[in-house]
Amino acid sequence: MTQHSDPSVTLTTPATADLADPLAVQRVRHALKGRHVQVVRRTQVSPGFVRLTLAGPDLADFVSAGFDDHVKLILPAPGQERASLPQLVDGRPQFTGPRPVLRDYTPAHSDAAQGSLDIEVALHDAGPASDWAAAVQVGQWAGIAGPRGSLVIPVGFDWHWLLGDETALPAIARRLAELPATARAVVRVQLRNPQDQRALASAAQLDVAWVDSLTDAAQALAVPAGPGYIWAAGEHSEMAALRGMLAAKPGVDAKRMRIAAYWKRGEADHHENLTA
Repeated sequence: MTQHSDPSVTLTTPATADLADPLAVQRVRHALKGRHVQVVRRTQVSPGFVRLTLAGPDLADFVSAGFDDHVKLILPAPGQERASLPQLVDGRPQFTGPRPVLRDYTPAHSDAAQGSLDIEVALHDAGPASDWAAAVQVGQWAGIAGPRGSLVIPVGFDWHWLLGDETALPAIARRLAELPATARAVVRVQLRNPQDQRALASAAQLDVAWVDSLTDAAQALAVPAGPGYIWAAGEHSEMAALRGMLAAKPGVDAKRMRIAAYWKRGEADHHENLTA
């Protein structure tokens, strides 16, 4: 275990990892901190997405080391101006009073110097968080907590597959912005509404397609030569099926694959990593 330059961050590597390997995936642990943030800008990205720019002095030491990190958005209770924030009790986050509405979102962009953070909220289903995001006004307050940990996947792989539904778009866009010109990135996104398609910017060599079936699209891909990494996120049952198909695909290294369930049909506040 080695210490990151930020004392609130601990960098860890698996016991079997080669610390000299530039393609070694690393896990970063962050101290839990709840923060009050204010909505300073609201941007309708597409019919199904709104980008919220959050700001405030509590973000001065905010760190997000992985492109698919998630923070908990904490909504104020009715009658509250500012949301309740969690405190660690016996190593677990606890709230005083009723538990508020919590939802996971990817830090699409953050700037510690400016004290700002962008998140994107998918408005695909009715619910307290999407309803709040659809109606929130500049000047209103919310809370965030996390990220508690990051998985740092090196950008130096020869090729990257980025697969997901619309809920994965913020993480995919952030990853593409990180990749160098030497990388090849295959992107497949399954959307409910074609109007949610967007331009995806990257220095990498891009192959982007908007598809009807993520599993079918991934099945049709040929695994390139050289070291690569597969990342996917979306609905729980669909990601489980995708993971099984990819793991059986000739040429795929299961140790260089991360599949995450960002949501589950019929269940609120769900987030699960399906990769062992």
